[in-house]
Amino acid sequence: MLESPGILTTLLAFVLVLGPLVFIHEFGHYIVGRWFGVKANVFSIGFGKELFGWTDKRGTRWKLSALPLGGYVQFAGDMNPASQPTAEWLALPAEERNRTFPSKPLWQRSLIVLAGPITNLLFAVLILAGFTLAYGKVEVPPVIGQVMAGSVAERAGLKEDDRVLSIRGKAMGSFLDVRLEIGQFPGDPLDMVILREGRQVEIATTAAVKVESDRFGNTQKIGFLGIGPKSLEVVKVGPGTALVEGVKQTGGIIGMMVTGIGQIISGKREVKELGGPIKIAKYSGEQLVSGWQAFIGFVALISINLGFINLLPIPVLDGGHLAFYAAEAIRRKPVGQRGQEWAFRTGIAFVMALMLFVTFNDVASLKVFGG
Repeated sequence: MLESPGILTTLLAFVLVLGPLVFIHEFGHYIVGRWFGVKANVFSIGFGKELFGWTDKRGTRWKLSALPLGGYVQFAGDMNPASQPTAEWLALPAEERNRTFPSKPLWQRSLIVLAGPITNLLFAVLILAGFTLAYGKVEVPPVIGQVMAGSVAERAGLKEDDRVLSIRGKAMGSFLDVRLEIGQFPGDPLDMVILREGRQVEIATTAAVKVESDRFGNTQKIGFLGIGPKSLEVVKVGPGTALVEGVKQTGGIIGMMVTGIGQIISGKREVKELGGPIKIAKYSGEQLVSGWQAFIGFVALISINLGFINLLPIPVLDGGHLAFYAAEAIRRKPVGQRGQEWAFRTGIAFVMALMLFVTFNDVASLKVFGG
């Protein structure tokens, strides 16, 4: 087991993970807004008091603020949570008003908001595609080559050379899909369809619960059958195939997140598996000392998390704004300002409560105070 990184290494790693990803997210908003002719008054990494910054020739104040847990772009005219015009906005000269966020058509405002999380997801796709391009694509047919003695697989009647066609109704394209599908459902039924000697066989079994530990002592529960692949090959691929693989891997990670959240809500997984800033910082430090490949892979994972979370339809998040825009498109008029303000207050309360919960969860699960 490797020794855990020190506090300075952990803090450095946390900044190296979160800082660039926040910048990338906010730059997505900024650059699309700029394409549509919207002036950005402020581009901030972090919240609260400005530590340092500068103003560019377009009048945008670029700054680093004291609390580095996020960031924002404040577009001209976007002065309230509901993004609705104010009396001051209406009094602006037409030329200046045309450079503000509220003046733009609904589709442009939607794309500006959507650009942040999409940029995070695209960044992760590029990282994963880069790994595939550099190291090759792993091809593992969904054919069983090993059945452990005494395992769940042996008791269920699985045999060598069985090809796994589907699990829980989901088609299996590779043994990596098989491992992922089994691993996500510890203790759950696994209705499998296999191909054996030219005929399809249905096998009903239940994944065993296995607790895995990494080299830093972090544990997680996974589903386990006790099977291994028959063959494995690493194939060199070109940029196009690598990009497709990056998209597939990003989609797979999002699917895992959706499954995990559903399992926590349903009680199949413990809430202590939720992590907040402290746990992210801890894992950042561990991945940094594990090597640059592990660290960059972790950056991709957190980028996907940021993109996915911001797309959730929660007021104050990008997904909340998009939900209001969708309602506006259907109703042919914006949701009332009072309704939006109440929604945003509720959203802020929910996000703050969630942040407090996951922080206390981190403190408890990581035994920050040794208790």
